[in-house]
Amino acid sequence: MTQSAQELINLASSQLNHVILGKSNQVRLALTALLAGGHLLLEDLPGMGKTTLAHGLSNVFGLDYKRVQFTSDLLPADVVGATVFDAKTSEFNFRAGPIFSDIFLADELNRATPRAQSALLEAMEERQVSIDGESHHLPDPFFVIATQNPQSQSGTFPLPESQLDRFLLRVSLGYPDQAAERELLKGRHGRGSLEAMQCCISRDQLRAIQARVPKIKMTDALLDYVQRLVGQTREEELALLGLSPRGSMALVRSAQSWALIQGRDHVLPEDVQAVFVAVAGHRIVGRRETQGNQLARHILNTVDVVGGVRV
Repeated sequence: MTQSAQELINLASSQLNHVILGKSNQVRLALTALLAGGHLLLEDLPGMGKTTLAHGLSNVFGLDYKRVQFTSDLLPADVVGATVFDAKTSEFNFRAGPIFSDIFLADELNRATPRAQSALLEAMEERQVSIDGESHHLPDPFFVIATQNPQSQSGTFPLPESQLDRFLLRVSLGYPDQAAERELLKGRHGRGSLEAMQCCISRDQLRAIQARVPKIKMTDALLDYVQRLVGQTREEELALLGLSPRGSMALVRSAQSWALIQGRDHVLPEDVQAVFVAVAGHRIVGRRETQGNQLARHILNTVDVVGGVRV
């Protein structure tokens, strides 16, 4: 990776950290998902800055950005579009929905019904939508950011495993620390700083950086470590459902992207550990109300880097 590209990533991170205060690790994870060509799920209480982060990402990359508020009466056609009859030409024409954007924000995704949620499945996996038997390709790059409220809140529909598995990472912003919140109260940073953000990475530069991610080196020893982590998610007594092959590939790609953001051309065990909970937490289904993030942290602390499982 060239130094200039590294400087661009650092500049993008700096601008985002000026808007999302005190959350540098979460900002890096969001960049990890975008540079890896995946999708990002933000889960947190309302008012934590999820929408601000999505808007900030579109600003620093100069990408087309559209937002849809997901509600219980939302229809799939409201997201992907529909074929509409044109009386003037007596023809049916496809009218593209808001999902035809570089960055698509599905705000409060779990407030929509499963039928509306499913409108994203093909788009996230195939980068296209099919309407009346005809396929329509989505832009490149195409990045879905979905926010969801905790399931304990009323009026939510849990996302099925097939939907969750299509998100490369799940990230929670959490409450700001006292210093960051004081700056927000003073009005110096936060959402009000969005307008001051400048595009620092062009579309072509983004594609070039994304193309480098699969080329970041992973040694066989490190792949052994990844397979031990993945295997433990499937063997763990408290886990009802472990990582699928798609999940294990997501772990590799995320670790490569994280290493690239750090300015390296090879992956270290620390890179795998940095992204493991964000990759695995929403994919692991636990028994007896055990949360996926808790199991992911437990597995991370159980599996040795050099080999074996600590008892």
